[in-house]
Amino acid sequence: MNELDQLVKMANQIAANFSYHEDCAERLATHINRFWAPVMRQQLKDHASSGARDLDAAVLQSLDKIHT
Repeated sequence: MNELDQLVKMANQIAANFSYHEDCAERLATHINRFWAPVMRQQLKDHASSGARDLDAAVLQSLDKIHT
């Protein structure tokens, strides 16, 4: 599994953990902003903007709240 695959897997797992909260996307963005390095956040955003279909809907909803 390459680095990008790992990032996608982790983002989707975080989304699954927060999926029971009404503010899932906000919590997801907060977590990623706190614990992921800027380069990791940028890779996730670049992957999403390339038309990725392997990201959870909550991950996609959180992208505008993720800082790079």
